[in-house]
Order: sequence, then C-alpha cells, then structure tokens
Amino acid sequence: MTPEDHSGSQARRQHGGDRFPPSAPAGPEGAPGRAAAEPGAAQRGPHGPDGPQGPDDGLPLGEGLGSGDGRRRKKRWPRVLAGVVVFVLLAAGGVAGLVWQRQSSYNSNIDRVPGVMPTGKRPGPNVTGTENWLLVGSDSRAEMATTGEGRGVWKPGQQRSDTIMLLHLPADRRKAYIISFPRDLWVDIADYGPQKINAAFSFGGPPLLIQTVENLTGIRIDHYGAIDFEGFKAMTDALGGVEVTIAQSVYDPARKVHWQAGRQKLDGEKALLFVRQRYNLPNGDFDRIKRQQAFLRALAEKAADSGTITNPLKLDRFLTAFTKSISVDDEVSAGDLRSLALSLRGVRPSDVVFMTVPNKGSAMRGKQSVVLLDKAKGRALFEAVRTAKMDEYVRRYGGVNKTGTVS
Repeated sequence: MTPEDHSGSQARRQHGGDRFPPSAPAGPEGAPGRAAAEPGAAQRGPHGPDGPQGPDDGLPLGEGLGSGDGRRRKKRWPRVLAGVVVFVLLAAGGVAGLVWQRQSSYNSNIDRVPGVMPTGKRPGPNVTGTENWLLVGSDSRAEMATTGEGRGVWKPGQQRSDTIMLLHLPADRRKAYIISFPRDLWVDIADYGPQKINAAFSFGGPPLLIQTVENLTGIRIDHYGAIDFEGFKAMTDALGGVEVTIAQSVYDPARKVHWQAGRQKLDGEKALLFVRQRYNLPNGDFDRIKRQQAFLRALAEKAADSGTITNPLKLDRFLTAFTKSISVDDEVSAGDLRSLALSLRGVRPSDVVFMTVPNKGSAMRGKQSVVLLDKAKGRALFEAVRTAKMDEYVRRYGGVNKTGTVS
C-alpha cells in the first residue's frame, strides 16, 4: 500500500463493526510504515506480463491411514480424512485432516472471528452443493502472528492481504479450484473508489475485502479464512521442511538471498523468503503468486504423505501448529469442517486446479504500479464459478498455472 492508495477518499464509513474500523493510510507495500521501496525495487517493478500457463501439476490432498499396522493402530488413529486442502483448510477453514480422536482439541484451537461477513446487498445463493471460500494470507511483517492465537496483533491500516484466493468447490467434490487475485488488482472499493484490492483489507478488514470481491465477481462468499505468513512458518517447521523446484537460479535483492536452480528444501524461515520474493522474478508479482501456490502444494503434499500420516507425533505437531495459526468466520462449526473434509476425501492430486484471475498485466495509475483486470475473460471465469461450470471453462479457455517448477 502506498499513500496514493487513499487519494480521492474522504469517506469514513465503519465496515463490519468496531473490530475492523476504517483506518489511516497504511505504510508502503510489503512493509507497513516503512520506507517506500524495498532494495532493488528501482531496478525492477513488481509486475510483469502474465506468465505462461499450462496443465496443473496438481496438489495432493492425502489418503487415509493404511491398515498395515493392524487393528490397534487403526483404532488409535482412525483415518486422516482428507489431508490438507490447500487453503480451505490451509487457511480458511479448518482441518482437512482431522483425526477423530483429536478433533475436539484441534477445533478448540481455531480462532473464529465474529462479524466477518458484510451486510447489505450481496449476490444471491450459490448453486446448491457448491461452496466458495475467500482465503487470505496476510503479511504484516510483524514479529508475531496476526491470525489464530496472534489475532490481537491486527491493527487497522497495518496489515495487508498479500495473498487473496477464491476456493471454489463443485457440488460433486471431484475437483477443487484455487483462483488467486493479484494483490495490486485495480478495483472499486466501496466508499474509497478505485484502489488496489489489498487496500480493502487494510481499510476495513475482512468485511470490506469480502464485499469488494463479491462486487467485483458477483460470486457470493460462503466462508472466510486467514492465516498470517508466520503461521506457514510454524507449519513448515512442524513437518520438518518442504521441497520446491526452482527453474533458474535467481537473486532476491530485497532480502539478499541467492536461490539455486533445482530442488530446494525449505524450513520455515526459508519458506517465508521464498513466498515473499517478487523482485528479480521474470514476471514479478505473477511469479510470486505461483511461488505461493507451489509452496501450498508442497506443504499439503508433505502433510499428506505416509511419513506424516503414519507418524502420530509428527501429524499432531503439524495439526496443532495449523489449527493455532488460522482464523475463520464464526459460522464455521466443527461439524462443518468434518463434513467438508469427508466430502473431499476422494479428491486426488490432479484434481486441484490453480489459476490466476485473468488480467492485462501491469499499468500505472498515478504513481502506483497496478494490475488491470481483463474484464471480458474475467466475466467468463466468474460466470463459470457462479453457474458451477468451471470444468467447461477450463476446457475452453485453459488458464491453469503450473506449480511443479516455478521461477
């Protein structure tokens, strides 16, 4: 966020109750209240053209525990329901991977936020059986997490939604669609006019961000979930690290990190550096989106592999870190999470589709570098979500992000 994000705005409407009041301008992008640009920003802007797209490499969601350890093990650790469904349960919602014996403990860890859903005119109900979650990854650069157990750290105007995803679940639960919104997407925000989409979270918290997404897409959001990047760090360390593949060696001038081409093992600290980089990437923030998607894929894969789900201590460490790191809307019950996890148990790696909202790449609005929506292609995508015809949309238009190897 830059000071220009507030230009032309005089409104002081309060959104979503006292919990999320409108705020003073946030600090510069990526570092609230700090200097305007990260090192290296002058050499390369935050965005590039839309990157190449191709078939998705998939995101493993996990299998149940096998029977090789016999009836005693099966009785003690009944069945991991569905691994981790990227952010639905990697940020929004809960626990795909609930172990029956521990579900009460995990559920009590989850922070439920009241007053999240916007009031007033909203899109009509979704197609029966489908669900749409707005998933937010916030990055305050604070020393403490700002979601889950650290929710009290949230301050208006000092926390951005650096990651914004729409999770669309078809009624038959044969696929899951993860659609990322570039954080600098140029949109209309109620009472503030044209702004970057992540400004909505800074101005008015989850209610205003949800309202902004609904107004942009015409899609009704059923549930909301958020996790601070510090939460990803804790989960990564609980799993003993995750692996990603980088296409070419690259240097991050902002954090003075050299990334070597090939397979990289990330601990929690390195994972944060990996998902935060955008300078020096060929396509700027678009490549950062793919890095975030690749990281989620790797995290879910590690959480669902046999080395985790057959190791009660390791699995418990991960699920404890996970459930203590997330915040969801207060309408999400333990039964909802259990039912959702059960409904997703048949989803396989190739069934999860990562996408980015259609856009025309970067442009300037005043002194701000922004991303412009491709309105025609965007309407087609949003209509496909509303009418539960995403399979037809993908067959016709493609637009699937590769996550196996990233910049």
